[in-house]
Parts: sequence; C-alpha cells; structure tokens
Amino acid sequence: MIGRIPILDIYPTVECGRYPAKAAAGETFEISATVFREGHDAVAAGVVFTGPDGVRGPLLPMGELGPGTDRWGVEVTLPTEGEWRFRVEAWGDPLATWLHDAGIKIPRDLDADLMCEEGARLFDRAARAVRAADCEPATGTVATGRPVSGRTPAARTAKRGKVTQAHACGHRAALQAVAARLRDTRIDPRARFTVAQLPETAALLRAHPLRSLITRSSPRSVVVHRRRALFGSWYEFFPRSEGAIIERDAAPKSGNFQTAAKRLPAVAKMGFDVVYLPPIHPIGQSFRKGRNNTLTPEPYDPGSPWAIGSQQGGHDAIHPDLGTFEDFDAFVTKTRELGMEVAIDLALQCAPDHPWVTEHPEWFNIRADGSIAYAENPPKKYQDIYPLNFDKDPEGIYEEIRRVVRLWMEHGVRIFRVDNPHTKPVAFWERLLADINATDPDVLFLAEAFTRPAMMRTLAKVGFHQSYTYFTWKNSRSDVEDYLSELSHETSSYMRPNVFVNTPDILHEYLQHGGVPAFRIRAVLAAMAMPTWGVYAGYELAENVPVRPGSEEYLDSEKYQYKPRDWVGAEREGRSLAPFITQLNLFRRAHPALQELRNLRFHSVNHPDMVCFSKRLPGAYDTATRRHGLGDVVLVVVNLDPHNTHEATVSLDMPALGLDWQAEFVVDDELSGESYRWRQDNYVRLDPHIHPAHVFTLRAAAANQR
Repeated sequence: MIGRIPILDIYPTVECGRYPAKAAAGETFEISATVFREGHDAVAAGVVFTGPDGVRGPLLPMGELGPGTDRWGVEVTLPTEGEWRFRVEAWGDPLATWLHDAGIKIPRDLDADLMCEEGARLFDRAARAVRAADCEPATGTVATGRPVSGRTPAARTAKRGKVTQAHACGHRAALQAVAARLRDTRIDPRARFTVAQLPETAALLRAHPLRSLITRSSPRSVVVHRRRALFGSWYEFFPRSEGAIIERDAAPKSGNFQTAAKRLPAVAKMGFDVVYLPPIHPIGQSFRKGRNNTLTPEPYDPGSPWAIGSQQGGHDAIHPDLGTFEDFDAFVTKTRELGMEVAIDLALQCAPDHPWVTEHPEWFNIRADGSIAYAENPPKKYQDIYPLNFDKDPEGIYEEIRRVVRLWMEHGVRIFRVDNPHTKPVAFWERLLADINATDPDVLFLAEAFTRPAMMRTLAKVGFHQSYTYFTWKNSRSDVEDYLSELSHETSSYMRPNVFVNTPDILHEYLQHGGVPAFRIRAVLAAMAMPTWGVYAGYELAENVPVRPGSEEYLDSEKYQYKPRDWVGAEREGRSLAPFITQLNLFRRAHPALQELRNLRFHSVNHPDMVCFSKRLPGAYDTATRRHGLGDVVLVVVNLDPHNTHEATVSLDMPALGLDWQAEFVVDDELSGESYRWRQDNYVRLDPHIHPAHVFTLRAAAANQR
C-alpha cells in the first residue's frame, strides 16, 4: 500500500530488495527516490541509516535533483564494512509552504499580518520539536551525507569524513526568536519577514526541519565490502614460467614458488596490489595438450593448468613441480610483505585423472557409450577437461568445493578468481558465497564470466564482488563511452568491473596490429577510467603475435608451455612498458578520484578517434559559500588510433570538473610533464608514437570553483 506521501523508485534497489546493493568502505554513492504529494504544498525527504552495529544514524536530508522532477537524492559515504540498512523518509514541509506563500503575499501586503502570525506559529512548532537529544553529537558509526539539489548528475559531489548531528543547544531559542520577531507588530510586516529569509534561519531549518505527515519506506540494505573489492591493480603470471630452464637437448625444468617469489619485488615496484596465479594444482596426463593446444604433446610438455587433477591430487593439492604447501605459504607471506595480496584460480573442472573421477563418477555426465563427457564448445573439443554436473549429488559437490575453498583460505588466500562461473548453477554460487561471507567477509570472489549480460549481472547480484567485463572488445570511441558509462553508472550499485587489458586467452586484434602504442592506449583507458584493472604477464613486452590470423590465442601460449622472459634485459634495452605501467599505478595510488567507480564523466571531442573523460573527488565543503573545493580532479584525453596523429577540440563539461563555465585553469600532464592553460574549449594534438594520451591534473583559482 502506498504511503500518505508516496515514496517510489528507490535507488539503489537490487531485484526489488531481494539482494543488497554494494559499496566499499569510504565509497560515495547516491541514494534517490521519487517523492511527491497532492496539491501544491511542499514536501521534503531524507534518508536514515542503521549501521552494522545497530546504531541508528541521523536524518540525512535529500535535495531535489531537478526542478519539477520529483526526484530527490543524497550522496552518502558508509565508513565501515558490513550490512547497512536504510529507509527513505518523506514529509510535508509546512514552513517551506509558508515561506513560498509569504514571499508572494507579504511584499504585496496581502494578509501580511496574518501571514506573519501563521509563520510565527510554525516557528514555535519547530522550536518545540527540537529534541533534547539533538543537543548532543551522535555516537556510534554513522553515515555521511550531502543533499544534491538543483544540479546536473555530472556536478554532484560528496562530502567526506565522519559527520555528527549539529549541536542543537541554543537552536530552540533561535527559532523562538524568529517567531517573536514575526509577531512584533511595531515593525512593518515586510521587515519582519526578512528574518525568516536569512541564511542563518535556513540553516536552522535544515538542522531541525518541521515535519508533518511523516512517511517511511520499507527498509533497503547496502552491503559494504573492504576497499580491495573496489580498488586495485592486478598482475597475472604463471609461477612455473618464472625461473623455468629450457635447454635445447635437455628436459625443461619448471619454475616453482621459490623462483616465482623472485619476481614479486618487480611486480610490487610496478605498483600492483594483487598477484593472481592461474591454477597451481597437479595437471592431468590423459589427453594432455601440447604446445599451441595440439593433441600430440611432446614427452615434457607441462599441459594446461586448467586441466586439474592427477594421481598426485586434485583441487586441494599443489603441483609437485611448484613445491609444497610450505613453499606456497612462504610465497603468500612474501607477497604480503611487499604490500600485495595473492589471488588464486578456482576452476571447478577436472582432468580425466582427477581423484574425483574415480571417487565420485556420479558427479559427471556419462555418454551413451559409457564414457565421461568432456567439455565441448562445438566445433572445439576439450578432451583434457571433464565438467562437473552440479545436479548430480548437489549436496556432495557443494560440501567438497566448500572444503576446498576453506582449505586455501587457511593458507592465506583471501581472493579467488573463479573460472567460468556462468557454466555452473547460479544457486550454487549464491549459497557458497553467502556461506563464506558469513564467517569471512573479507574474502573476495572475481567472476570470470565472458557471457551474456543477464548472467554476468545475476552473478554479481548473488554475491560476486567483482566481474570480468567486455572491455577487451571495446575499442572504438562509441564503444568505450557507452560501455564504461554503463559500468560506472547503470550497473554500479551491484556489479564492480575488473578490466583486464589482456588474458592468457585473449589477445585482441587491436593489440595484434597496433604495436606498442596500442598497449599504452589500452593501459591508460583501463587504469584511469576504472578503479580495478588487470594485466597478464607479457603485456609489458607488448607480446602481440597470435597463433594464426584471426585468432585471439597467443602463439606459443603460456597455457601449454613454459615461457620464461628476460624482464631485466627488456628494461635495460628500453623494450619494456614496465616504467609506463609503474607511472600509471603510482598515479592511481596518489589520486583518490581514480579509486572510485561512479564518478566517471565523459566530455565532448570533435574527432571520432579521440575520447575525453574525467574523475573528480571534491574538496572540503565550505558552509559559508555552500561550495566544495576543487579537490582531486583527473582529466584524460586519449587518441584511440594507435597508428595516426590526430587533432581535435575538447569541449569540457565545466561543472563536472567543479568549475564555473567561464573559468580558466592550468592542466599538468603527468605523462609528459608539460603544462597548459585551459578553458572550456581546448585544442589537443596526440601522436600515438610519442604521447598517445594526456593525463592531466587541474589547478584553478578558488574564485573559479563551484
């Protein structure tokens, strides 16, 4: 049943409230709702949060997002992890109604004395409504909020830091003084009315609104995860390749966790936060794939790590060539000492030699000839992999996989990259992720689901903390703008993107044919536009040769062979992109605006091969001017054509940058070291072979800020 004052279309709401919306600790996001009432009387709205500790916070006032839209919003920041509950409250605002009517009547001397008396009575009511509790600061963990009123979505900003209720001592007396002034018949009504129009009076009413017909929505929830769920730079590499020895007339020797640990300082130096390892389990012998995915392996070909399981163990074991659990624990410890985390692959499939095949044949599909069905994507065949059938003994499969996940958690793994989750039942993931979250809410799951949007979005809704995306295939200006806008706004309340520029499976034709400039361009787009991005080893060396024309598979793919690389030699000879990647990652760490998802804004460029976007985190809010400081602003212009130099005019949405339309300001290019004086319309020229992008920070006079 609808309330006395309708409250409709509350955002964020996921599946009508079936699932919580998502945020990260310290992340700013908007809550909005449609609020209106009959007739012409004024309404107002706000949000009240209850924290994970059960403490009910103060009312956070909402502002109308646009005149006549009936859409109200407030930007909030939730400081701590856990599940937060909130309600939208709406009410009639008799003082706002009176101020509107009095502002018309009193200057025209229409019922002027009567209007003053009616106003005085309303201010008396407002004074009586000031609670004694309002004289003390709020205690416990509370949400931060700032109403967004009369601004375009691009210009909305958030106030940061812990907010307490206004100290209300003396406010009751101030409201009573306004009432007394309105009743003072010795003074002309016009002069009396001015006291109600003062900024100080407006501030009093914001702190202590007079509310009638209070209506509350049903509760909604937002689950807040640790910061790494939102922000981080991922680096993927195969431990078996680091330190591998390949000689012409000898059996190759695998790298291991000890040799791979020697690579960690270089990864940390590049500014990465997460080290992601493909499967580290024993690899099956039956139907093992050889170099470049051939069906005829050589005797020493190591096979694909995703063909999990042999006589040496399954998902709960480590490949003997890589070392022992003690070696893995030491690798995890070393990674942490360098300020990074380890993520491992959770790939729920089996090689024909996996122990589950003999211990639980009922977990697999049996074909008419009695054989176990291997994975297929016709015409492709994956004879080295048996998929599980989750509808056969679902309880047994669930208990075993939960045991495996918790085993790796006990060895320090707090992030799992899940291989092909879209080929397993959604209900399975909903149950497993809720189970893990109940005891270990810091454990994160990344969904590697390159599939239809409905499945990708549903996996995010049921609990995955991050999702792979279609970013790799978005290379034109329209694709970049449309898709990144979708990720940063349309799905941002429940699906967090992790944009990998390449993977062991994906070498896009853009990288194959674009040379080193293409690798720089894609890195800038991913690292500057999205808070979480990823690189697969070899990207620094611009590896770009496909196994055959038209294929996205690498030639001599590391999935099927050892691939040691001369990292030091490449840097010494200037062939490595590691310094460039380092520059991007360190810049990301230094600029909080780049660590947010929902603040991405695109600007107009009059060339189809160039794109411009900004990310802003406003500075401190000045209550006197009711403006934020410029804050942290990053402005990026990219030439998407890796072959040709282009010139264009960039037309900026100035309010999105926190500036007045006529402002002039200085931009400092963090990539080239050059500085320019800019305004709304600006000329750019980008040569992809020298500087394919501008990555600007802004400096502006306070008088230009808005």
